Amino acid sequence: MANLHEETFQGIWTYRSWLNETDLTKTADVNNLLFGAGYIRIDPSMQTEFKGLIYGQNDLSKADPHAAADWALNLKGSTNFGNPFTVRFQGKGIVSGSEWIYDYVGYLVLPWQNGVQQKMAMVGSIVRVIPHPNGSGGISPAGVTASWYAVKN
Repeated sequence: MANLHEETFQGIWTYRSWLNETDLTKTADVNNLLFGAGYIRIDPSMQTEFKGLIYGQNDLSKADPHAAADWALNLKGSTNFGNPFTVRFQGKGIVSGSEWIYDYVGYLVLPWQNGVQQKMAMVGSIVRVIPHPNGSGGISPAGVTASWYAVKN
């Protein structure tokens, strides 16, 4: 029988993160809130370890968890099987020639007893640890936070 870590976390998760904007008048178009999107691959590891990859394609209309990634960050951290199950990890990598580092905390969402077509999900928070170029000639500053969720494929 597989261990709890494998049964719960291991595999591919579809990931999205969103800016924490509270003013509804500024965000009539919800797409303006998208902070990031891609996939999280959680690899086999020891019961309390967390390791894997967050990756994606720049063109989300062609996103595919099995296609070559345009960007990727290696993930390393820990898993805690308390109540709720918690993951804490850091993503590090070189994207377009610049180092990116993000810290994540996430919580496993318990399934609803009478839920229909449920998928396993995690929700959490992310913070940019160091600044990096934003691809438009500017700098994405350190300290920016967002909320994220991931749904297991």
